[in-house]
Amino acid sequence: MTHKFWGTIKEDDWAEFTSDITFSHPFFNEQNIEIFLGDEDGEEIEDFPTEQQLTEFAETYQMFIEDIESKLQSIQNKAFERYLELYAHFYENPDKSGKPALNIDSVEKHNDAIKDMTALRVSGGKILRLSIRYLLDTEHGLEFKFVDNQLVKMGGIAET
Repeated sequence: MTHKFWGTIKEDDWAEFTSDITFSHPFFNEQNIEIFLGDEDGEEIEDFPTEQQLTEFAETYQMFIEDIESKLQSIQNKAFERYLELYAHFYENPDKSGKPALNIDSVEKHNDAIKDMTALRVSGGKILRLSIRYLLDTEHGLEFKFVDNQLVKMGGIAET
């Protein structure tokens, strides 16, 4: 199957659908990240996305890319807020962590912990999810959910 934006649609070994289009941004360590098309909700996707679905996915992705710098700033700010709420009490206290404090007191200092992007998924309802291997909590990671080009939720991977 081919699409005017996505090109050739492929089914990978995990019953996920991808295309020739990949995501890259200099902020992230990894480049050419696969873009998953459709939402599996933990289930295998059995049918290829329709032409209409692929067109909606393309519109959602293009809106995200056109405003990527603003979206990246939102990701950075929300990730730092989460660090302050959930992790700083541990990592900034040598008595709790058993290690010297990380001294992460700004978005810029925190950014090194969120540069390992692992996945980008576009699905119906104008939803885009971006997943990051969070260096301060690799077990849970971070996932950012955008709906209609607005960041609406952040949590651990698969929590959004």
